[in-house]
Amino acid sequence: MTDQTIDTTDVEDRPTKPALVKGFLCRCPNCGEGKLLHSYLKVNDECSKCGEELFHHRADDGPAYLTILVVGHLLAPALHVSYVHWRPEPLTMFLIFAFGCTALSLFLLPRLKGAVVAYQWARRMHGFGQSK
Repeated sequence: MTDQTIDTTDVEDRPTKPALVKGFLCRCPNCGEGKLLHSYLKVNDECSKCGEELFHHRADDGPAYLTILVVGHLLAPALHVSYVHWRPEPLTMFLIFAFGCTALSLFLLPRLKGAVVAYQWARRMHGFGQSK
């Protein structure tokens, strides 16, 4: 049996928390200045400021699942509390929570995609290990 461990002693560490914050702000996880997204959800191939390659990401459905998780955990208790305390009309309650769910989802989706891409960058996943 051969040793199949990967030698990572010469690779510098990329701090995860600052990268996640930069990614959530839709900025380059490396420099924090260049834009991560060039449209609503399209990731730039490289940072315009530092030249960091960003096309390696494999965000796929992760940001959508995280958005559903966060929005559901925020609005489900709010729905319960508002129903128990104020008993609004069903149509009023539907309109308020439908608008709130849509607005919160549209706000969070690109930010969570940026955080997922930044996490992959910080952990050197999917080809980010070979980039600068």
